[in-house]
Amino acid sequence: MTTSKTLIEPIRTHHDHRGSLFEPVDAHHLADKRNVHVVLTQPGYVRGNHRHLIGTEISVVTGPAQIRLKEAGVLREVEVPAGETWRFTIPAGVTHAYKNPGPGVMVLIGFNTEAHNPAQPGAVREDIL
Repeated sequence: MTTSKTLIEPIRTHHDHRGSLFEPVDAHHLADKRNVHVVLTQPGYVRGNHRHLIGTEISVVTGPAQIRLKEAGVLREVEVPAGETWRFTIPAGVTHAYKNPGPGVMVLIGFNTEAHNPAQPGAVREDIL
């Protein structure tokens, strides 16, 4: 299976005494999305461990987070530092997984070009993390 490489981009995050603010995607990124979901993961747990058969997924993760990608059979590790927010544009066929190393809750916002259909899931499970 031929897959494209995941695009990884740091997102500018504004911090002050109240907390943090960032824009996960711009109008261009939103134009073709059919699904948006927010994932809160407790320390020590993993989300993902799957690849999508069709569609592109944008995952926006605020660290600390450990991300593992499998692109064309090759594993790639990415660490998102604490307090930073990074955007991952993941093409169909790329297996992806997200681990929260702690200590707080890991926040992930996902945008997908395909609508979620529980009767016909478009993802294949593959444990890589």
